[in-house]
Amino acid sequence: MTNTALHRSDLWTVAPADVTAPEALGLLREYYYEVANRYYRLHLGREGTPEELESGLADSPSDDLVAPDGLFLIGRHDGVAHSCAGLRRLDAATVELTRVFVRPGLRGTGGGTALLAAVDRAARSLGADRIVLDTRLDLVEARAMYVRRGYQEIPAYSSGPYAEVWYGKELAAVERPRG
Repeated sequence: MTNTALHRSDLWTVAPADVTAPEALGLLREYYYEVANRYYRLHLGREGTPEELESGLADSPSDDLVAPDGLFLIGRHDGVAHSCAGLRRLDAATVELTRVFVRPGLRGTGGGTALLAAVDRAARSLGADRIVLDTRLDLVEARAMYVRRGYQEIPAYSSGPYAEVWYGKELAAVERPRG
């Protein structure tokens, strides 16, 4: 029998947070370990060593996800931090979405939807009309979630060893409150 309480998206709240706070750093570590280990398993047939993972995490700082040109969000399920996402300004109209993560045990409970809805609002608060992101081809669940939330594949806007597919979303195409 399924516990329907776990599948209630109203148990999720999302708010800006200090990217240097302990719970933010913990979520970022979990995010990095998960995506790095998926890469290691796919390409090297093994898990990353603690040294490799910590070195990679140190080489991938999130300190730009702060005002005035960035923002970090934490999603809480029933009051406990279980998801995160970051935004960084690329230009006057465009922000980049990064560090999107929902703990595996709570995927499918509405956390990703709540997080990406908050991302749209946060992007607008930064003055953006467009959100872009890059990701890897093997992160199929994330890619499907982005498409469900209105993102479309776009030409490459960045380069890097892990940028294999690019998505964009025009916020002007998102329904805005009528006043």
